Amino acid sequence: MFENKLEMSYPLLSEKDGIKIQPDKMKSETLYHCIFQNKIMLVYKDQNEILNCYEIDDAEIISKVKASSKNNIEKILEEYIEKENLRKK
Repeated sequence: MFENKLEMSYPLLSEKDGIKIQPDKMKSETLYHCIFQNKIMLVYKDQNEILNCYEIDDAEIISKVKASSKNNIEKILEEYIEKENLRKK
């Protein structure tokens, strides 16, 4: 029961028909992720309240994320963003 409440409070939910995004639950400049159709979807809301969405289809990163604990996922994604030079300048 407690776990479901946590899932519901997370602003991204991957369902069989697509990803449900709840922008009102998102903090600005915070990266959120989910896995949909064997791809990692990254979503964040910038300081102007605009949603930015990115898709990662790198099989190695997807495997690492699937095998990791929640605590390590953010670190894996940050390392990928740095390595691929995806950070906004």
